[in-house]
Amino acid sequence: MATPQPNIGDWYRLDGSALFEVVAYDDDDGTIEIQYFDGTVEEMDIEDWQAQWEDGALEAAEAPEDWSGSVDVDAEDSNRDTDAGGDERNLRASGSVEGVDLFE
Repeated sequence: MATPQPNIGDWYRLDGSALFEVVAYDDDDGTIEIQYFDGTVEEMDIEDWQAQWEDGALEAAEAPEDWSGSVDVDAEDSNRDTDAGGDERNLRASGSVEGVDLFE
C-alpha cells in the first residue's frame, strides 16, 4: 500500500498508541510538524514518515472525540454559563464602558 501524503488536519496513530495530528507540512524542506494529543509538538522528516508507514508503526486514525487533550479544561470549566452555586450568569459585557466611546 502506498504511503499517504501527510495532510494538515489528518490524525494518525504512532506505534499503536500515540495519537497525533499533522499541523504543518513543508514540501520544500521535506518536514512534517505533528502535535500529539497531549499538546507536544515535534517535527518529522518525510523519509521517517514513509519508513514508519512501511514498517506498520504509523497508521491513519480518527480524530479524538474528546478534543480537550492538549487544553487544560477542568470539568467545572466546561459549564461556563453557571457559577459555583449553579445559578445562571450573564456573561455579556455591558453596553457602556466608562471613558470609552464605543461608536467613534
